[in-house]
Amino acid sequence: MATRSGETFIDKVKGKDVRTSNIIAAKAVANAVRTSLGPRGMDKLMELSNGEVLISNDGATILSKMNVLHPAAKMLVELSQSQDIEAGDGTTTVVVVAGALLEACGTLLSKGIHPMAIAASFMKAADEATKILEGIARPVDLNDREALIHAVNTCLSSKVVCQNSDLLAPIAVDSVLGVIEDRETATNVDLRDIRMVEQAGGTIDDTELVNGLVFRKGSTKSAGGPSQISNAKIAMIQFCLSAPKTDMDNNIVVSDYAAMDRILRDERKYLLGLCKKIKKSGTNVLLIQKSILRDAYNELSLHFLAKMGILVVTDVDRNDVEFICRTLGCTPVAHVDSLAKDKLGEAEHVGDVVMPGSGHKVVKFTGVKNPGKTMTVLLRGSNDLVLAEANRSIHDAQCVVRSLVKKRFLIAGGGAPEVEVSLRLKEYALSCSGMDSYCIKAFAEALEDIPYTLAENAGMKPIDIVTELRKEHAEGKTGAGINVKKNIVSNMYDLNVLQPLLVSTSAINLATETVCMLLKVDDLVVVQ
Repeated sequence: MATRSGETFIDKVKGKDVRTSNIIAAKAVANAVRTSLGPRGMDKLMELSNGEVLISNDGATILSKMNVLHPAAKMLVELSQSQDIEAGDGTTTVVVVAGALLEACGTLLSKGIHPMAIAASFMKAADEATKILEGIARPVDLNDREALIHAVNTCLSSKVVCQNSDLLAPIAVDSVLGVIEDRETATNVDLRDIRMVEQAGGTIDDTELVNGLVFRKGSTKSAGGPSQISNAKIAMIQFCLSAPKTDMDNNIVVSDYAAMDRILRDERKYLLGLCKKIKKSGTNVLLIQKSILRDAYNELSLHFLAKMGILVVTDVDRNDVEFICRTLGCTPVAHVDSLAKDKLGEAEHVGDVVMPGSGHKVVKFTGVKNPGKTMTVLLRGSNDLVLAEANRSIHDAQCVVRSLVKKRFLIAGGGAPEVEVSLRLKEYALSCSGMDSYCIKAFAEALEDIPYTLAENAGMKPIDIVTELRKEHAEGKTGAGINVKKNIVSNMYDLNVLQPLLVSTSAINLATETVCMLLKVDDLVVVQ
């Protein structure tokens, strides 16, 4: 019996060591992004393996680019990506909460409390936290554009492009509201219905929302071709406007000039026939899909189309065809004989537009007759770094509006909900007995890490601020949070610092699930 008890003892020690190792590795990841939390958070400069440089303070972006080796640390990377998919915002918050909960676990484990008991108590505390947050949330109407813009401004306040939030917030709100079928009954939004078109040059202030379609490059035209078309009839073709080609690669040797002339004449006749059929259908704007087997067009076909007064846009990507057809109301045509009036889309105006600040041309479709609930955002920026960060920021802002469509409630920002939940959970812990009470109290104290970090990143005295927040919330001021601009505690509702309920509830639940999963691990098996 003595030997057997010894074996059990060794196993317990091993499980303890593995848990400690997991907690340390996961906390290291949480500490890496902790400084980028909040409006005064720092940005990270990353050099990627391909030599590119990336500047961001979005938790999910930073962690996805990090080369993490420890399996427990990888779980925190996946946690931030889960939050990004579910809510779109709060990706740094969820990792900081998970780090704080893991620190609380370390303390509880050192006191001899069983990991399964801690996990059960934490799940109970997370359920109670969700109920508390739902109790303090305020309902929001999707028709109340101002409230949505305030929530988006709160999201953008921590981004690199925060100084442009007055322009970007309304764009994010209007783009999402524009793709919702019915605001009263909608429960989700597909953000793939919003197309982001990046154009280097100019500044972020030149960014605009287009209720129509924009192509990244100008129209393709030979001499004399039109660049502006009113009352456009648009055809999307998937066949090639070039000489036919055999399936197998072969060469034809022509030895006499008469035969050469005949080949050129037949090619000219074939292409002219195609162009005449396109013109006969009533088309005056032609979109040609990119082809990999042979040339999608040639100079001769462009010349014929220009003579017929047809504006041509070439190299349309295969992945964009569905979006373009839904936006313009046209049907892709695979053969010239199938081209008919009922397959054409319509727009009031199609034309080349020169981008100020760069000289680049884009094709803009405006006044689309039957828009299929899609929107296009034309993003401008001085360089690719700024464009990439602006794109990520607008996507996060759109996700905030999507969160409000999923769950139509707003809560205060600035660390207010975390302090309120912490206070209420401590009261709830007193009503529980035994280890439950002890573990729930530790969970409540861990949530105070969010306002503590916000204050620390803003250069304030964190202990003083968190103590004052506790006092304000104990007096029943549920909206009291950290005003980083004036370095004081203020009412967040008065300052319009608001965030969706889904962001906070999702962050607490996802972080708790991850921590409980790590707690239940007692061995690390490396499989070759």
